[in-house]
Amino acid sequence: MDIIISNKSDQPIYEQIYTAIKQNIIAGKLKEGDALPSIRNLAKDLRISVITTKRAYDELEKDGYIYTVASKGCFVAETNMTIIREEYLKQIEEHMREILTLGRTCGLSYEELENMFKLMQQEE
Repeated sequence: MDIIISNKSDQPIYEQIYTAIKQNIIAGKLKEGDALPSIRNLAKDLRISVITTKRAYDELEKDGYIYTVASKGCFVAETNMTIIREEYLKQIEEHMREILTLGRTCGLSYEELENMFKLMQQEE
């Protein structure tokens, strides 16, 4: 699992870790029961504080993406399709807002955007 941290990002480091792991789970790169790197090893690999890594793991556990087994480590939780669907819906909504903003900037009507989408769908 590759996690890339950017010091130039406005997003805190723990959120970058949280997002990277969550995206790997949603994309199916990390499967139910897969072990995550230990908090200490991940902190060492990323050259960051253990506290920062722990915060990311705590947030992932709180949101139901991972679970912890004492003295064994952290593992990917059972895939909850409702959570994953909601995550995809949020991403779609964000993209749609961006499309609407770009469309308004270009002076496109809703009907023109809808026609563009229908054409793209037919091309697939």
